[in-house]
Order: sequence, then structure tokens, then C-alpha cells
Amino acid sequence: MSIQLTKVHGSGNTFYLYEALYDEQFNFVNIAKQLCHHSNDGGADGLLIVLPSSVADAKMRVINADGSEASMCGNGLRCVARYVCEKLNVDEAVIETMHACLKVKREASIFEQLPTYSVEISPISFELVSLPMKVENRQQLRHEIIPAFSMDIPFTAISVPNPHLIGIVDHKYMENTLHQEQLAAYLNSENEYCPDGVNVSYVQPLSPDEIFVRTFERGVGFTNACGTAMTASALIASIEGFITNSKVTVYNPGGFVQCEVKNCGDSWELALIGNATVLGDYEYDLQDEKIQLVHFQLAEEQIQYEKCKLFVKDKIESFL
Repeated sequence: MSIQLTKVHGSGNTFYLYEALYDEQFNFVNIAKQLCHHSNDGGADGLLIVLPSSVADAKMRVINADGSEASMCGNGLRCVARYVCEKLNVDEAVIETMHACLKVKREASIFEQLPTYSVEISPISFELVSLPMKVENRQQLRHEIIPAFSMDIPFTAISVPNPHLIGIVDHKYMENTLHQEQLAAYLNSENEYCPDGVNVSYVQPLSPDEIFVRTFERGVGFTNACGTAMTASALIASIEGFITNSKVTVYNPGGFVQCEVKNCGDSWELALIGNATVLGDYEYDLQDEKIQLVHFQLAEEQIQYEKCKLFVKDKIESFL
């Protein structure tokens, strides 16, 4: 049978997007592994499944390249937001995710004519049990040095609701990725700290309203960007005093986003604002759980995003 998908990206975080009739319509784990393999048109970071919802305008599921399911994906949610808003011809919608129904909204372009959407990032927890993560005699890990991780990088653990370990680093750790890669590989294999693995991000503050973030994603590896990681990083940088503005520009290897960080006393409100770009439309033949590319039509939107990437490259080279 023939299936139609759209290839999309948010900040260079690439996905195939498929609108399904119900959760078990196909073996989505198997399909995601095949779609995301590098031999299939360069692969992708995951599969976004758009489903009907009884409590929101639509429901989103996220299957990573390795077949694991993510509880949330900020960059993916922006792409789903665009798909749903354009389908319903609305500027705002609510999308059901694994742990929360989140508000999404069409925004003014973040760069020239790039289609731009903001998405709510929630729920937020610093409790280690929410990741889950185990650190001796601690219920939280807040900007602390853990010798088993590093002797000079302070780390914060947070779930949004994806689990993240955020380290504030200086330039040497951005120049050389080895330390981050080794730590992330350890924490995403059998270990005593993170039984389900964790996303590991290194953050370099650049100015009172700018940071650079590089993320090793659980189930994926190093990616161009991770939306929840960028938002969590903006929050941590704000709490620890590296950022003084409520709107933070976050640069990453795939581009940039803006994160709004609002202190509500006992809680925080977070929003992620960035591109939702269509790369093309794809048709696959699905037989006996095997997919075969039949036809694809590339979109022209990526041309505009390439200009954005050049802008970001020039910008961060002055810092990094």
C-alpha cells in the first residue's frame, strides 16, 4: 500500500511526519527505524505521528531513530503545530503530547520569511525521580559538580518532561566534543545514574541574552538541535544568572531559536519559538512492513533556511 509523508525540520532537527488514523495503524517503530536510516535519503532524527485527540486539536507521538518513543520534542512539536494549524486554518491550537496538552501558535518570522511557531514546554520538574536519575543523598541536582561526570562542569538535572542533564561550560568543551560524547554514551548505556538514559547538553553563555547549546540526544546521538534541551538550557542559564533577559536567543549547530523564560513565583513558564520548515513530500510503498521510496517532491523553503544557517554561522563564529 502507498503511504504519504512530509519531511520537515525544526532548527535542523529532521523528521518524517505522518498523519495516522489511530495509534496501532502500523508498526510505527519499525517504520521509523527504516525511514530514519541514513541510507533512506539521508535519514532523519525521528518520526512524528499526528493522531486524532479527544482532548485537543490533535495528538503527537515521537518515535526516535532507534525506535524508542520520546515523551516530548520541542522542534518536532513546532512542525506538528504548523501542520495542524494549516490543516485547520487557524493561528493557534492545542496539541496533546504524552504528558500534557500544549498550546502552539503561529508567530512572526524569526528570520526573514521562515515559517515560525511558538510551542509551550511543560511540565517542568527538577526532582530527580522525574527523569529518573539517581545521585546519592540528593532529590535534586542544581548546578553542582559531580566528580564522576566532571571535575569542573556544574550540572543541573531537569525534566521538561524529557530528561536532561545540562552543563554550563567554557569554550574548551565546545571546541572538543569528546568529553560530552563520552559522558553521554556512558549515561545512555547501563549505568548507576540514569536507568532510562538522559539527553546531555553543554551550554556556553555568550551574552546577557544569548547562549550556544550542543546536545547529545538519548536514542539519537549528537543532533543539530533539540528543542526541549534548548529551552531547558535557557531556563538553567537564567536561574544561574548567566542570562538577564526573559527572551533568550539560543544558537545551535542547526540554526537558532528564541526561548521565553517567565518566572511565576513558585513555577516557570517556558515557550520555544523557531522555524517549522517543510523539506518535501514523500510517497512510500509499504509491503510486509518494508518501505520503498516511490516518489518525492522537494520544497523550496530550505533555500531560505540556508540563509539563516549562514547568518548563524557568522554570528557564532564571532563568539566561538
